[in-house]
Amino acid sequence: MASKNRTQITAEPGKQEIFITREFDAPRELVFKAHTDPELYVRWLGPRELEMILERFEPRAGGSYRYIHKDQAGNEYAFHGVNHEVLEPERLISTFEFEGLPEKGHVILGTVRLEALPGGRTRLTSQSVFQSVADRDGMLQSGMERGVNEGYERLDDLLAKGP
Repeated sequence: MASKNRTQITAEPGKQEIFITREFDAPRELVFKAHTDPELYVRWLGPRELEMILERFEPRAGGSYRYIHKDQAGNEYAFHGVNHEVLEPERLISTFEFEGLPEKGHVILGTVRLEALPGGRTRLTSQSVFQSVADRDGMLQSGMERGVNEGYERLDDLLAKGP
């Protein structure tokens, strides 16, 4: 199902951050729930062809998470982080780290803000702050744009069904 909502990814040259903006045709309480309910979360995050295994998911301040995306060939891509703030239904602040990098310490600080719009719609604004411009550029070159776009298309489908 194609959505009329478009994902905007902004990365200004020389800066250590990526902004993602996306509107959804659903109330922000529902969009927030899709980010904090483990049964919903596994149904939309990431590219369509990857299976998501949620190992740990504690959507509260001080809670942590770890998930694995697995492709059809059996390759696994693991990610983990810590939630610093979970303020229903408006904000999530957490760290994010891809475990597949050869060296540790490439931690991203992410903030997701949800704004209620007229007509029961929601605007999501995500800010990811990287430790260096090189880390930020590496993320952009990793194919994250496809994963973000497909994930939000999957979220559109999920929200349309009314979880």
